[in-house]
Amino acid sequence: MSFFKRIFSSEKKDPSLSEQEKQTLDKGLEKSKTSFFSKLTKAVAGKSTVDDEVLDNLEEILVSSDVGVNTTLKIIERIEKRVSTDKYLGTDELNKILREEIAGLLSENNTDDNANFAISPSKKPYVIMVVGVNGVGKTTTIGKLANQFKNAGYKVVLGAADTFRAAAIDQLQIWADRVGVPIVRQQMGSDPASVAFDTLQSAVSQDADVVIIDTAGRLHNKVNLMNELSKVKRVMQKVVEDAPHDVMLVLDGSTGQNAFEQAKQFTAATEVTSLAVTKLDGTAKGGVVIGISDQFKIPVKYIGVGEGIDDLQVFNKVEFVDSFFK
Repeated sequence: MSFFKRIFSSEKKDPSLSEQEKQTLDKGLEKSKTSFFSKLTKAVAGKSTVDDEVLDNLEEILVSSDVGVNTTLKIIERIEKRVSTDKYLGTDELNKILREEIAGLLSENNTDDNANFAISPSKKPYVIMVVGVNGVGKTTTIGKLANQFKNAGYKVVLGAADTFRAAAIDQLQIWADRVGVPIVRQQMGSDPASVAFDTLQSAVSQDADVVIIDTAGRLHNKVNLMNELSKVKRVMQKVVEDAPHDVMLVLDGSTGQNAFEQAKQFTAATEVTSLAVTKLDGTAKGGVVIGISDQFKIPVKYIGVGEGIDDLQVFNKVEFVDSFFK
């Protein structure tokens, strides 16, 4: 059963990944794992127990792996409690403890596994508004999502509401053609809200299941961005009363701390309800997923772990942590 059949099924299914999906995840996180564990091995070299020096080194490793300072301090605090309980905690157990504490931290956040997510009949078409700065993989993520939804048997319509750049409209058209789904577009410079309105009207007339709306990726003026996104939402609600059902922020995982800053900017400009973290396969900064999900308490729904059309995965926190610590 495909990821997208699972997340849009009303039946309870096993949320674990298939073997092929696990292999893709392992391969995508390979650079992050190699970097992290080479540093960790040096940190515990010659040490038999987890002492203050090991914890200081671990803190530095987590921060340099883009987990983020605040999240790192939480993890260190948890491990310190474990150490105080067992004074002779061995360094050979550190991997196991780290895995447990990071998984525990993610479980306390809003990052839920999405295997059993289902579209309510009252939310059809299900409208996803995608936001994010230019260059993070926003259009590619939309294309891959559309492909997965279509393969799962859903009728998808795309809306090219990033009218600020002609390239954005053309890129989305290429993905629409590649996947074989309809797209609603206007000329560059058109009103984004008008495009969104037309897209939803078209989707309703076609009895579509899912609508994915692309939006402009500029951050140079937060007030303008906020006003534009608010207007797009208001206009969409004239067609579908509770649209959008999901405001998905796409972040480039390879940018590390810059992804945190983008998340801050966009969450200040609009209500973000989910995250997609891309390009994790090309970087050693996979720890950014842990930090972002902890700091913003917004569910990470998807992670990009490869360039292939099927390499956008539903985020499963248990499988992610297991893969990271294999």
